[in-house]
Amino acid sequence: MWIFTKHGFYSVVEDRDNADLLLVRARVEGDIEKYFRDAVVYYTPEHDYAYRAHVSRREVAAVMAQTVLGVDYPNFKSGIADHRRGGFYIQIWNILWDMQRALKGA
Repeated sequence: MWIFTKHGFYSVVEDRDNADLLLVRARVEGDIEKYFRDAVVYYTPEHDYAYRAHVSRREVAAVMAQTVLGVDYPNFKSGIADHRRGGFYIQIWNILWDMQRALKGA
């Protein structure tokens, strides 16, 4: 699952060795800690996501629920906390816009 929040971009997948855990992955240093303060974050430059942490499913669910309840912006792009990310997010928005048009009625 990909998750975009005003504080970062995350990829969340099941831990291969423990179904009770999720592997929260990020590309930018410090992003995981913004939501999972007690997580042990591993730096893995050899992988596509350089930062990774094993987090319980329940904690990920609770944190994401609180994040949804805390939405405080009428437009996601204008709510991004670190404005340096805006251009990157717009590129992703454009690609997904292309997908919407290409798959319309598919």
